[in-house]
Amino acid sequence: MISLIIWEGNLETGLMDMADGRARAVLRAIFRAGVASADPRVCLPLYLPEKPLGRCVVVGAGKAAGAMAAALEAAWPEVELSGVVVTRYGQAVPTTRIRVLEAAHPVPDGGSVAAAREMLGAVQGLSEDDLVIALISGGGSALLALPGEGMTLAEKQGLNRELLGSGATIGEMNVVRKHVSGIKGGRLALAAQPARVVTLAISDVPGDDPALIASGPTVPDPSTWEDVDRIVARYGISLPAGIVRVETPKPGAFEVDYRMIATPLMALRAAAEVARGAGITPLILGDAIEGEAREMGIVMAGVARSVRAHGLPVAPPCVLLSGGEATVSLGRDAGQGGPNQEFAVALAVALKGAAGVWGLAADTDGIDGNSGAAGGLVGPDFLARAPGAEAALLRHDVAGVLRAADALLTPGPTMTNVNDLRAVLVL
Repeated sequence: MISLIIWEGNLETGLMDMADGRARAVLRAIFRAGVASADPRVCLPLYLPEKPLGRCVVVGAGKAAGAMAAALEAAWPEVELSGVVVTRYGQAVPTTRIRVLEAAHPVPDGGSVAAAREMLGAVQGLSEDDLVIALISGGGSALLALPGEGMTLAEKQGLNRELLGSGATIGEMNVVRKHVSGIKGGRLALAAQPARVVTLAISDVPGDDPALIASGPTVPDPSTWEDVDRIVARYGISLPAGIVRVETPKPGAFEVDYRMIATPLMALRAAAEVARGAGITPLILGDAIEGEAREMGIVMAGVARSVRAHGLPVAPPCVLLSGGEATVSLGRDAGQGGPNQEFAVALAVALKGAAGVWGLAADTDGIDGNSGAAGGLVGPDFLARAPGAEAALLRHDVAGVLRAADALLTPGPTMTNVNDLRAVLVL
């Protein structure tokens, strides 16, 4: 009889281990599918325009810009391409006709300024028969940073740091960035006139607004300096005293041909297909969910409890999928982590070890915050393996507890970027 009890206990533990292993494998597959859907080699050739009669000049900026340039070269081997794109340090890829530069992210540096100036030079003197292909993806705001009139690079860097730690949404940050730039907010496309400009974009912003992706260097800007003033006042940010308030090009200033080749919703749909294939019901909650990462984690824990207790809004086994932009309002003594890592830890803390719930939150570019990780993957055992999680969350220093619990996701740079991907799995 005793041996039977021991056997039953081992069976229960084994079943728990199997469920945990399955849950983690499904969540990792979901993340991989979301990223793969935005691979430029797969999606870019589907959206190419007609080949030009004249020159084809390629410009671009963002974390995916190098990979997009390589994909364009592979798709158009017979077209004479020239031009330059800029991506994050360490994310350049080999190309033969389009130059790939590197610069700093998320705070711009001299490389960002040099890249912007080179791009403006590349689109000068073009004719109506020429084609400019702009390869735009998330991260382009920092990587394509030409200070506006009356502003220094140091002032632009300081403003960017303030924005990043303010709790402002990505949309709000980019409204400010466009107005203090000499190339964003439609100014790059305006400089290329009268050539035809076609933008191929990978969206990393909630709502996929072309005017906000990389701060819209190739689209007219509907926002104004009045919007900038409201945003900086809301978050207590100071603008450089000497900046000249030059307005951005407005709608109607030039023709726009803007093609979304990958978006957060496309990534979530690809993730949902993986879940269905594993016999798990997916529910896409939205692709534009924004807010403080810690609060979002608490809310999602509540939804997961409702699923477990009542089968609402969907019965288990299921996975709740969402995208968008989580933010963190940093204090002075913040440590290592990022919005997705904070979401994952906050989810686990709020669930208090509840059985049957696992969560993944990761930035699809492979880099979340300042820890070098993409995000975190937590399960029912997380708090037992990371007893200091709640205190670390309050300090904005969650990377260490995730690392100690072997819960960090570290895929490295993915060469694309469709914003955050969050998946809460309930079995």
